Amino acid sequence: MPEPNVTLEQIIAGIGAALLPAAAMQGYEAERAAMIAAVRSTAAAAGVRDRARISPAVLDALRAVPRHEFVPPDLRGRAYENRPLPIGEDQTISQPYIVALMTDLLEPRPGHVVLEVGTGSGYQAAVLSRLVRRVHSVEIVEPLARSSAARLARLGYANVEVRHGDGYAGWPERGPFDAIIVTAGADHVPPPLVEQLKPGGRMVIPVGRGDQELLLIEKRADGTVRRRSVLPVAFVPFTRAPGGLR
Repeated sequence: MPEPNVTLEQIIAGIGAALLPAAAMQGYEAERAAMIAAVRSTAAAAGVRDRARISPAVLDALRAVPRHEFVPPDLRGRAYENRPLPIGEDQTISQPYIVALMTDLLEPRPGHVVLEVGTGSGYQAAVLSRLVRRVHSVEIVEPLARSSAARLARLGYANVEVRHGDGYAGWPERGPFDAIIVTAGADHVPPPLVEQLKPGGRMVIPVGRGDQELLLIEKRADGTVRRRSVLPVAFVPFTRAPGGLR
C-alpha cells in the first residue's frame, strides 16, 4: 500500500530539528562521520541475517540526531563512540550500532505509530521520530522520564510523547502500534505488548535470564507470532513497578 502523505506533526518535527541551536548541531561533524562508519563496519561484521547493511534512512536519522545532547555533559567528548555510555540512574544509552540495528529491524515507515518501552535519555526515540509519524515512549524511572521529555521538547522532537509508567503494560490508550521497541532486558516477552502490536507489526526486545538475546517478533494477520533470535546482547534489566502483573 502507498504510504500516507507527510503529516503536520512530521512537518513540525522537521522544522523543529532544522531550528536546533547551532551549538547542538555543529562541532561534531567528524565524530558523527566516524560513528556512521563504525556502525556500517560493525553491521558488516556482525553476521546478522538480512542486516549486513543498515538502511540509508536509518543511517541518515542516526547522523542527524545530536547524540552529545543525550549524554551527561562530562561524557560529551565520547558521545559518538560506538559503545554504550552511562546516563545516570543506573541506566545507559545504547551503542549506536545496536540503536541502528534495532531501528532497522522494525522496518519503520513514515505513517507508523511506534511504542518505545524504556525512554532513557530519549536518544532512541529521537532517532525513531525522524522515521515515523509518532513515537509514544514509557519510562519507569521518573527523573529520566521528566528529563527526557524536557530534552526532546527543547530539541524540537514534537512527534514524541513521553510518560512515566510501567512499560510492561504498554500504553493501550495509544495503541495498537505498528512497531514496538523495548530497550531493557526482560526475562520474557510481556503479553500486553504482543496484544498491542498490530497484525503485520514488528517488535524488537532483548530477552533472557543472564545471557540475553535480541528477539524479532512478527505478528501475523491471524494474531499468531513468529520469533527470531537476532544476536546476543547485554541490556540493563527490565524494571517493573512493585506488584506489577505478569
